[in-house]
Amino acid sequence: MNNTFLEKLYQSHWQSRDIPSPDRVREVLDGLLELLFPELAERKFTSYREFENHFNTISLKLNKILDLVKEELPLTPSIIENKFKEQLPRVHELLLKDAAAISAGDPAARDTREVVRTYPGFYAVAIHRLAHEFHKLEVPLIPRILSEFAHTQTGIDIHPGAQIGENFCIDHGTGIVIGGTSHIGNNVKIYQGVTLGALSVRKELAEIKRHPTIEDDVVIYAGATILGGNTTIGKGSIIGGNVWLPKSVPPGSRVYYRANVRHSMEEAGGEISIESGT
Repeated sequence: MNNTFLEKLYQSHWQSRDIPSPDRVREVLDGLLELLFPELAERKFTSYREFENHFNTISLKLNKILDLVKEELPLTPSIIENKFKEQLPRVHELLLKDAAAISAGDPAARDTREVVRTYPGFYAVAIHRLAHEFHKLEVPLIPRILSEFAHTQTGIDIHPGAQIGENFCIDHGTGIVIGGTSHIGNNVKIYQGVTLGALSVRKELAEIKRHPTIEDDVVIYAGATILGGNTTIGKGSIIGGNVWLPKSVPPGSRVYYRANVRHSMEEAGGEISIESGT
């Protein structure tokens, strides 16, 4: 390796813009989750003043991170910080509803305290709802740092741009992928291995809606794949396990994979059946 190559590398480092450290972003995330849920706090706050000081410390850390990307922000770091903090009561309310929905939907859950502390589905959704607020404020890098951390920790991959309604229930969760232009309504339940993906991955289509719309009260069972920005799963539908679905279905539909098993596995086949609601 010659000095010219090293000099070239050095120039790329010297000329690069500051990037928020993932470790610092995770510090803010952990601090926010500690504030929002005592179940996720690693200590007991002994007074309101101590609690308030913790909040102020997290706010200062967030402001310093935002300051690193201030040239790319649509507003000043302080305004972005305040707008984000203004959304925390609403985010907290949504997450309480998510925890209740998971607890109600899983017979193995003892209570919401257990869900908040131990369930990867809740943890992934909690991080997503915070990342989504940064995404809406057009903050660069931080939303993806958060979503990829959740992906690493839980095996659940939710793009920060995905819009998710109230009472969202992820059961088990491993292998779930939710694309950035997905719209998910209220009271939706998704099992492990579900993909809400795009039919096209062409770069020039990145700004259009490429992922499905899931209306209210839908259940999507394990391994189902639903594709396309024009695909809408109607309200109250049930999507069975391992279904591959690149088209819309009306409200109240029952979609399932029906296997045709003959004399050997080589002859086995199957088809997708759709029973439309009334």
